[in-house]
Amino acid sequence: MRLADVGRRVLSNFSLLFLLIVGLAAVAMTAASAAPLEMTSYKMAGDAVRMRVVMNFDREPEPKWLLLRGPHRLVIDLPGAKFSIDTKDLKAHGLIKSVRYGQVGEGVSRVVLTTKGPFTVEKLDILKNEDAPGYRVVADIIAASERQFEEALAVQAQTTASTATPKTDRLEENHPQKRFTVVIDPGHGGIDGGAEGLNGTIEKSITLAFALELKAKLAEIGSYDVYMTRDKDEFLRLDDRVRIARQHEADLFISIHADTIRLKGIRGATVYTVSEKASDAEAQALADRENLSDKLAGIEIEDENHEVADILIDLIRRETHGFSMKFAQSVVGELSNSVGLINNPHRFAGFRVLKAPDVPSVLIELGYLSNPEDEEQLRDPDWRGKAADSISKAVAGFAASKTAVGG
Repeated sequence: MRLADVGRRVLSNFSLLFLLIVGLAAVAMTAASAAPLEMTSYKMAGDAVRMRVVMNFDREPEPKWLLLRGPHRLVIDLPGAKFSIDTKDLKAHGLIKSVRYGQVGEGVSRVVLTTKGPFTVEKLDILKNEDAPGYRVVADIIAASERQFEEALAVQAQTTASTATPKTDRLEENHPQKRFTVVIDPGHGGIDGGAEGLNGTIEKSITLAFALELKAKLAEIGSYDVYMTRDKDEFLRLDDRVRIARQHEADLFISIHADTIRLKGIRGATVYTVSEKASDAEAQALADRENLSDKLAGIEIEDENHEVADILIDLIRRETHGFSMKFAQSVVGELSNSVGLINNPHRFAGFRVLKAPDVPSVLIELGYLSNPEDEEQLRDPDWRGKAADSISKAVAGFAASKTAVGG
């Protein structure tokens, strides 16, 4: 056989081999594309204020999401998907009340996150996995007010519905001015009784009685919207108390407590603001006890770090802390005219219940149930009325100054 004929035959065989490889690759790609998208895992972490949801997929998904009310839900639609996930990871906690998933039609799958209340979607990203094959969808949701949720619904209608009202018209609507809003938080409740006095007084009962008294005093003024985190004997997680404050767009959050202390001779009221570094050992010990409220009620505490490195958020935190300090000083001044205070009555520590980044917050220890005189006063309606009057005056002064500077 001539050399030229051998060359042509080799080239022909190589071409056939190349076409075979291309064909097999095409078949493989077609088979892969025909296979359903697979969700390989579902994870969520966070608390009642902020949650992160991570869904992993075998290949890049094309999700669409929307908000629904009644109840508040985040709906994520996907092309027909196979769900190979551990159902234990769907257990409700934090802001998310329930998770459902499944097929909703030909070639469409859906994941539905039902929440405890209104929220906003901070972001929803599709990211390629760095250390493993596949992609992930990451959704960050944050507790918000009903007004903020409705605004998000309006934006959704403008961008997804052909008959939606133009955005400019919506922005020009007149909304009534928001009134100064106070959220009062009676500490403890339900299975968590809190401290117990020498004569059997339970902290959760004192805090609720006082909170109701304070709410009535503020309502008499008629200038504020006043809400309570609880108005009966029920248990609330610490992060749920913060969520309630944020959902009401609170201008002020006041947490009421009445603790015990080893030294029974110490008595008087104390006002606390939040700080990562405690002002003293007693303040640190108190914060540690209060922060264990969830754990004592049998709830697992997740040590999630949700610090946001955004400059704007950091500025908001600083401004909020300044307002908290100002109100605390005002409360100390008013209480000093009517009830007894401990030495150095404005103290600070890392209370979880005071950590809303955008709500000025204080924790008021009305007195010590470990002291017989304080316990007697805390059970006295007249004393509670005087203390509530003083705090309501501090609220009035704070509201007036905050409104005067445009916020």
